[in-house]
Amino acid sequence: MDWGNVTAEDLVDALREVDWSSPPRPLSEFFSRFTVPRSYAKWNSRLKCNLYYYRTNYFILIVLILGLGFLRRPVAILAAILTALSIAFLNDSFAGTFSEKVTRTVRQFSPHLAAKMRPPLTPVIRGRPSAKRAIHICGRPRWVFVFVFSSVSFILWYVSCGLLTVLWALAIGLLATVLHASFRTPNLKARLNTFREEFRAVWRNYSEL
Repeated sequence: MDWGNVTAEDLVDALREVDWSSPPRPLSEFFSRFTVPRSYAKWNSRLKCNLYYYRTNYFILIVLILGLGFLRRPVAILAAILTALSIAFLNDSFAGTFSEKVTRTVRQFSPHLAAKMRPPLTPVIRGRPSAKRAIHICGRPRWVFVFVFSSVSFILWYVSCGLLTVLWALAIGLLATVLHASFRTPNLKARLNTFREEFRAVWRNYSEL
């Protein structure tokens, strides 16, 4: 993939649809080789490639920095967790996996309630879905969970008076992410992983026809 031709919107859409359940990359690989990009085009391509390939590592890094900033503020830690969940619900894979696991757990205690938590069926016309299937969590539209978790986290941020702290911690986490993604030299494994996920995306679209 030529990451120089990938726009920021394409990268955001890819991060929303990709599977985030994969484990983080090993630290020996994460901190292995750093070089200065020779041009803006090289830097732009490297930044997008590393953001996609090390996405789980960067997410954990930001969460750790936020956690260190709130060691003395337990309410702020809860607010950070709810904020992270509301952002994670925007990812299709995470939302589907979360809904499936919650429904499976509820089924053990109340099969009737679990049946109500199933997503609505999409009408099929001539063997194909009539519209793009919307993402549901526990039988409700995804935006309901995003709105509720975001609202509760905002209230907790206000009560804990930790908004300024989270802004500083988030700024440090984003700065560390951009610096690492800018100077970490993409390796062959990152390129092969990109080609493999491209193949999976093409095969998934083909199987849906």
